[in-house]
Amino acid sequence: MSENAGQNRLLSLDVFRGMTIAGMVLVNNPGTWSQIYSPLAHAEWHGATPTDFVFPFFLFIVGIAITLALGKRVEEAGINKDIYLKIFRRALIIFALGLFLATFPFYNFTRNEWLDVSTVRIMGVLQRIAICYLIASLIFVRTNWKQQAIIAVALLLVYWALMTLINVPSCEITTFNDKTCNLAAYIDRQILTENHIWKSSKVFDPEGILSTLPAIATTLAGVLCGHWLRRGKNDTEKVAAMFFFGVMLTAIGWIWNFWFPINKSLWTSSYVVYTAGLALCFLGFCYWLIDIKGYRRWAKPFVIFGVNALALFVFSGLMARLLGLIKVTSAEGKEISLQKWIFDSVFLPLASPINASLMFAVSFILLWLCLMWLLYRKRIFIKV
Repeated sequence: MSENAGQNRLLSLDVFRGMTIAGMVLVNNPGTWSQIYSPLAHAEWHGATPTDFVFPFFLFIVGIAITLALGKRVEEAGINKDIYLKIFRRALIIFALGLFLATFPFYNFTRNEWLDVSTVRIMGVLQRIAICYLIASLIFVRTNWKQQAIIAVALLLVYWALMTLINVPSCEITTFNDKTCNLAAYIDRQILTENHIWKSSKVFDPEGILSTLPAIATTLAGVLCGHWLRRGKNDTEKVAAMFFFGVMLTAIGWIWNFWFPINKSLWTSSYVVYTAGLALCFLGFCYWLIDIKGYRRWAKPFVIFGVNALALFVFSGLMARLLGLIKVTSAEGKEISLQKWIFDSVFLPLASPINASLMFAVSFILLWLCLMWLLYRKRIFIKV
């Protein structure tokens, strides 16, 4: 989702994007899911770990990219059909990539049968990114920053009201403490059905339908930040404002948590405000350190990840899927996945299970740093 692969890039945004996507790949690829350090796992329900910041940070960055890329186009060419075609084309491709990852490799070689499309999960990470990008982009080209702020706030308040006031059929009480008896989960089960919902839950989808509304607000928060970055203010004022509003939003989100708990799976309104504040603070720090102070050498790996973030997510996801699908024979004569064989044979003898699991994840991301560096060296930036 890079706004430009050419010159005049905002380096701190590339670094922020690179750190975010690297974190996403890292937490998605442990050596074994049974041995994970708690900061590298999602909160079980309410609350948030560092892992729960990764996805909203990425949507926040998508919002900034919308302003930086489309803002210049609108100013130069005005609002025309080419702008709309570009928006819809990009959203469609990203959504299709999400479905591709969900269905790959289309054929089960163990059972010798084709994929059953009636059980494919429809929503997912890339699908949510596509929807949020589409709606936030359309809002951006048709409204000013004040209207965008109003829409974002309205989405959060409406979602809060819907989740609080509407009772779920067959449930004695609607509560945020229950994974089943909340409106977002109920809508997912009714529309997506159990066949097309997140298989690990079967009662709700963390990238579900209703919870996409506040996710759009997360993206609009990034759009608003992008407006501030494009203004003619000096760098010190930009950083000061990012820290000020970042701290303020983080505090508001934390206070809101007492009435509407911070929850990544439900993408609650308090979670949106809280993570948007943290994203502002984190970007402000990167902007101050990299673009103002000029400390850039340490950030090169994250620049490499950041300029090809979508490619990294898709290709690393395909590799992880293949490592799980390819079967080999273990020393005990059992058939296991290639991923488990690598973990058991290479990493497990070196450390305790939890540290070996972390070593596998770190090695996986370092491998992809090498592969992405080859693209970066050739100045190849894969965009949609």
